[in-house]
Amino acid sequence: MKRLSALTLITLQTFFLFNTSVGFAQVPDLTLARDKNWLVIQGPHLPKGEIRINYLEAYCRPNSTDADWHDTTIGHTTELVSLSDDKKTMKLRCSVKDGVVVDHTITASKDDVTFAITARNPTATASAAHWAQPCIRLGDFTGYDNKGKDIDDYLPKCFVFLDGKLTRMPDIRPWAKEARYIPGQVWCPRHVPRTDVNPRPLSPLVPSNGLIGCFSGDEKQIFAVAFEPYQELFQGVARCLHSDFRIGGLKPGESKQIKGKIYIVPNDAPALLTRYKKDFPEQ
Repeated sequence: MKRLSALTLITLQTFFLFNTSVGFAQVPDLTLARDKNWLVIQGPHLPKGEIRINYLEAYCRPNSTDADWHDTTIGHTTELVSLSDDKKTMKLRCSVKDGVVVDHTITASKDDVTFAITARNPTATASAAHWAQPCIRLGDFTGYDNKGKDIDDYLPKCFVFLDGKLTRMPDIRPWAKEARYIPGQVWCPRHVPRTDVNPRPLSPLVPSNGLIGCFSGDEKQIFAVAFEPYQELFQGVARCLHSDFRIGGLKPGESKQIKGKIYIVPNDAPALLTRYKKDFPEQ
C-alpha cells in the first residue's frame, strides 16, 4: 500500500477536524419561516432545529425607563409581504398606529441573518417611535427548559462586552435589582438617554459595544446579535436577549435606515468580534 505523505496527512486531519468540530461546513444555509408574530430561524445544527424571535414585540416611546409599559408601547401590526422560494429572504411590513411604516428585508445565509430596515413617516405629524424590540428566545439554544421555573437559569451562558472583554452575566458586578419591573437587566449605551430604555433594572455599567449573545448548551456554538443604531442591550424574563434597535423619532416625511445582524457561529469569540467590528464599524 502506498504511504501518504506527512503533508497529506496533516491536510486530511485539518479537514476532518474543521468539518466535525461543529459541522458548519457540512450543514445547509439557515432558512426563515413566519409563524404568526414569530420570525423563525431554522437550521439542522441548531438545538431543536430553530430559534424563535418575537418580531416585533413592540415599538416604544421615549421617557420609558420609569413608565408603565402600556404607556410606553405604540400599537402596531406586522404583515408578511413575501418569502422567497428558497426561504432565505423574507420581507415584512409593520404598520405603527401613529402612521409610521417600517419595512424589513431579512436575509439568511450560512451562519448569519441580515436585517435591512427602513422606517418612514408619511404623515404630517411627528412620530414618537424611538425604538423597537425584537425579542429573541434562547432557552433551547442555551440548553434550558423554556418553561422552567428559574427564569435566570440560562444566564451563565449569556454575555455582553464590558471594558472591552466578553463577560458572562453571572460575573457582572454590580447587577442592578431595582426598577418598576423586575427581574432582568438593561445596558444603556452612551448615545442614548438613560430615561429612554426598558423599565427593567438598569445597569450602571456601559457596554463596550452593541453585541450581546450566548453560548449553546454544549458550548460549541455562539449566538450573537447587534443592530445599528441600537437603543439598549437587554436580558429579559423569557430566556431572551435583546439588541433593541433605535429609531429616534421621525419628523413628518422623514425616513431612517437601520441595519442588524444575527450570528450563529462556532465557539470562537475573537473571530466573532473581528467579524462584528467589520460589520459595525460605527460601534
